[in-house]
Amino acid sequence: MLKKLHTQLTFLCTFASSTILVFMSLICLSFSESESKKSYFSDFQINANLLYNHLGSQSILSRNWLAQFQADTGFEMDIQDNGSKLAFEHLSPFTLNEDIFTQARTQARQDHAILEEAVTKESVLSTHAEFSLQWEGLEYYASVALIPKQSGVLNVTVLLPLTRLNKAILSRRQLFAGVDILGVLLLGLFFWIFTWRMMQPLIKNRQKQAEFIASASHELRSPLTVMLSALSAMQHASPKETAHFSQTIKQEGKRMGRLIDDMLTLSSTDSSRFSIQKTAVELDTLLLSAYEKFEPVAQKKSLSLHVILPDKLVPPYYCDKERIEQVLSILLDNALCYTPSGGRIVLSLETVSNKFTLRVSDSGIGIPDSEKQAVFDRFYRCDKAHKDKEHFGLGLCIAQEIIHLHKGNIWVENTPGGGSSFVIVLS
Repeated sequence: MLKKLHTQLTFLCTFASSTILVFMSLICLSFSESESKKSYFSDFQINANLLYNHLGSQSILSRNWLAQFQADTGFEMDIQDNGSKLAFEHLSPFTLNEDIFTQARTQARQDHAILEEAVTKESVLSTHAEFSLQWEGLEYYASVALIPKQSGVLNVTVLLPLTRLNKAILSRRQLFAGVDILGVLLLGLFFWIFTWRMMQPLIKNRQKQAEFIASASHELRSPLTVMLSALSAMQHASPKETAHFSQTIKQEGKRMGRLIDDMLTLSSTDSSRFSIQKTAVELDTLLLSAYEKFEPVAQKKSLSLHVILPDKLVPPYYCDKERIEQVLSILLDNALCYTPSGGRIVLSLETVSNKFTLRVSDSGIGIPDSEKQAVFDRFYRCDKAHKDKEHFGLGLCIAQEIIHLHKGNIWVENTPGGGSSFVIVLS
């Protein structure tokens, strides 16, 4: 399923980005071609005017100049003097059918009013027009001019095939197409890697969910198995044994209830339904309350529980009182569970620069450095054999979620002399 999603996301992102890329390329290409045609036509007009000025100012036409001009500009020219064609074609043999020159003169007459009868040798100014011409599927720039001379009127027709321009445009289109294809391939590769990395949290979440379900099923199966076994044994037990089995079922039922409550709490944090109600709370008073709550339990287990508070007045901190109490209860309960008889547990509070640091330190078995981060994972327990039936490995995970909701941090470090210290920093 995730592989299919990865492929679909890659295709969707690549398609959307490629569509934008191709669309923008077409706009740029269209603008570029338009500017190239304008520039090419402008150069054609300039060269045509240069030719007409030269022909108008010279009484004798130089074959060498005309031949060089044709070679430089690529023009095809047809010059007629009073209707007679000038004989210098051998300088640059025609490659075009003469009908195209006739078509150019006809189009100039009909569309641009270049009329031979309107210009005589008495006229002062020449007249000319430049335009596009289609002939047998090919495109040309054409210019027709009537130039008054003392001997009459020169009728000049100039044609410029757009072969060179079209080749340049075709090359540019091929370049754009190649760049677009390369761009699409690179985008596909990029989004393949990008979407895969973006999906890593989802993949890890899915793996954690599978692990969570497996661990939860295992934890739920244990009390359920005990309860079913006790119920089965009760059918053949004496009244005294029946009472014992009933007590066992009750204990396992409570244990299952605590596990379900913890799982529901974590489910609320995952679905963003886990909210906090902040009020002004005196953290030193909160620590004293936690101390008084757990001090009898510590005495019963032959443990010494101490609380260390700042000498100066502690300013109020805005937090969810019940949730912070829940965190302290989780940490103290773990410390009492994993600290051997005769050990020491210290609950302390420090304030520095509007930051509140709470510590729950013990002299217990400690936590290896390699496992310090893992203790906050769901269903993680240092007790690999799961002999401790009072803890399911969800408490520290819940504590971490609560602290993160308060924009704080929680971590574990070694206690000097042995044991573990859970540190909470709130600001």
